[in-house]
Amino acid sequence: MNNTSEWYQHLKKPSFSPPSWIFGPVWTILYVIIFISFGYVISQVIQKKLPPVILIPFILNLIFNFSFTYFQFGLKNNFLAALDISVVLLTLIWIIFIIYPHFKWVAYAQIPYLLWVTFATILQFSITYLNR
Repeated sequence: MNNTSEWYQHLKKPSFSPPSWIFGPVWTILYVIIFISFGYVISQVIQKKLPPVILIPFILNLIFNFSFTYFQFGLKNNFLAALDISVVLLTLIWIIFIIYPHFKWVAYAQIPYLLWVTFATILQFSITYLNR
C-alpha cells in the first residue's frame, strides 16, 4: 500500500486536484446513497415490479466503479483508469434515464454521485494527460 500511495503522490496532478484525504469521506457518503438506491431497485426487480433488464446499467456501474481502484492503484495504469471512469459516468447517466420514469427519487439520488463522477472523470483525464 505504501508503494501505491507513494506512486500516486508522485504523479503530476492538475491544480484543481483535491487533497487525498477528501476521497474517503466523499466515497463513504456516495456508497451509502448507492447502497440504498441501487438496493431499492434490486428489491423492485425481485418483487417483479421492474423487469430484470433494468439492472444492466446498475450492475455494469458497480463492476466498473469497483474496477477503478484495481486499474488505478493495482495496475497503476492511468489510461485504463480513465477508460474505466468514463464507463462509470456513462452507465450512471444510463441509470438516471432508465430509472427516472419508474422511481424519480432514485434518479435524483444519483445527482451527488453524478457530480462527483463527472469531477473524477475530468480529474482522471487530467492526471492521465499530465503523466503520459
